[in-house]
Amino acid sequence: MTRSPLPDDLLLNARDDVAVRQNLLLVALGRRPADRILRVGRLFEAGTGSWMEDAEIVIAGRRIAFVGPRGSYPGTAAEIVERPNLSAVPGFGEVHKHIESSHVTPEYEAALVIPRGCTWACEASHEYSNVNGPRNLEFWLTARAAGSPMKIFPLPGSAVPPTAYEGGGGYFGHDEQATFMANAMVAGLDEVMDWPAVCNADNPSHDRLWGMIEATIAARGVVEGHAAGIRDLPNINAFAAAGLASDHESWTAEEAWDKIRHGLFLEIRVHSMPDIVKGLLERGLTDWSQVAFATDDRTASDTLKLGGTDHNVRTAIAAGLSPEKAIQCVTINPARHMRLTPHVGLIAPGRFADIVLMDDVAKISIVEVWADGQPAAKSGRYVGALPEITWPDWARQSVNIPRTITAADFAILHDGPVAKAALLRPFHWAPDFITTELPVENGAVQRDTDRNITKFAIIDRHTGAARVAKMFWLGCGPKTPDTAVGCTVAHDQHNLWIVGSSDAAMALVANRMRETQGGWVLASGGTVKAEVRYEIGGLMTHRSAEALDAEMEAFYAEANAIEWLYEPTFSPRWWPGFPERLQFATLTCAPWAWALVAPSDAIPQGFVNVQTGATHPVVW
Repeated sequence: MTRSPLPDDLLLNARDDVAVRQNLLLVALGRRPADRILRVGRLFEAGTGSWMEDAEIVIAGRRIAFVGPRGSYPGTAAEIVERPNLSAVPGFGEVHKHIESSHVTPEYEAALVIPRGCTWACEASHEYSNVNGPRNLEFWLTARAAGSPMKIFPLPGSAVPPTAYEGGGGYFGHDEQATFMANAMVAGLDEVMDWPAVCNADNPSHDRLWGMIEATIAARGVVEGHAAGIRDLPNINAFAAAGLASDHESWTAEEAWDKIRHGLFLEIRVHSMPDIVKGLLERGLTDWSQVAFATDDRTASDTLKLGGTDHNVRTAIAAGLSPEKAIQCVTINPARHMRLTPHVGLIAPGRFADIVLMDDVAKISIVEVWADGQPAAKSGRYVGALPEITWPDWARQSVNIPRTITAADFAILHDGPVAKAALLRPFHWAPDFITTELPVENGAVQRDTDRNITKFAIIDRHTGAARVAKMFWLGCGPKTPDTAVGCTVAHDQHNLWIVGSSDAAMALVANRMRETQGGWVLASGGTVKAEVRYEIGGLMTHRSAEALDAEMEAFYAEANAIEWLYEPTFSPRWWPGFPERLQFATLTCAPWAWALVAPSDAIPQGFVNVQTGATHPVVW
């Protein structure tokens, strides 16, 4: 097929966009020929929630020029494609997605999710932002500029750094956000998580966050919210009044109902979706235009097993939502909320020709996916463009630990036979840390695996200082002697974390991570047993989802030979064996209070209350 001689409209440059739309106008009127006509059995009109029978979609370049009943187009086309037995719906979109949590680079993310119906995503970029803030936008636009059919609309991270008590890979304030907002692909500001800083003028992050909010509002962008733990009416009202437009942290139907009633756009994640959808239906919600479905964090392995956005839609339908409303929640609703409807969210003129073709809408049974006006997936197999990208050193060299780490870096010293120690445990939301006593041998405080107490450390991998914070944690990590596991995915600052039953094993993991430049490392008995490479930013790999999944399965096999500590009070759903969820245990956003962060001059031991700024020794 010969495309129209038009500017490159992969990215939304205003001048190119105008030229493309001037051509679409002429094609729609039949004054210029179209590239192709796609005829379908029926077409979902997302704007009305209804179906057009026996429809045709006229495509010029990457966009739609005309939509109407079969035979209504007044012009000609180089090609006509017949799909009379299939139903067409708009390409699915992600209102809130951390592509970094797929752990594959954007071009391989496209190959993973497009066969599952997803053709565009609002990238919530506080993960890579905290690794390489200055190159953040360049990173997210590289694959699309190289020809990937996936549309990524970055939202630079508000949590850069996550709190005033962290820092390293990036810093975003008013001026940085104003620069980002000048790019037409940027939809707004990623989830504002530090509610204590937003609502407290004395918080050292207050001015930085309000500066970013101001820059976003000035550019008519969307300020996304993160209202975890905000359930009382005064705080819900204050949150909405502050201009934070959405929340994806609701866990119950009651919480979701209160938030949507007070003007927040509701982004429902799949783990709470059955209860929330059912509860909202029981409360009589009929207008679902203020609701979208959010994948948030999902690994490539889980997407291969469960699905992507299609899994979210099926889950909502199973909970009682009609297929039409469920599809609107991943098409026009998120596009409207993010102010992207001129480009995505509908099968309509001017939009990118992203179309999901299904043989059973109620089951979300996808046969083909079109993106940029041509087939990108058939029968679950990706057939779209997969550009060859040579990621430069700024993306590949992100573990900046210039010295060899030794076992002595993890020693916690104390005079006397017994030490009092501050303890945390995974997802410790209590206002105070746990206190216990631990034995001291040769001047070093010891673990107590009989009481599920082990050692946890964070190493600064951004600044080059390679400082090490260490303390004792409850109910996580290996019980097997001389064993440690570590990873460079540590939400949201993404320093290197390591948990281990010996200091020597922890040092072995750290030094291997310097060599691999990110991912997972498992060591036991003085040798590296398994590793998974996230060589891009320490968060992603430049390989297919299938290749990464195979490597992860091999890692799990080795991890299954290790005995792991866990707290019996934790639900197995949240803490099964190998502690993969420790990636999220270093979060410092509300409702976390006491946390371990990378050391700094202000916080030499790295142990800080991120809501108040209070510090405390890890042993005394």
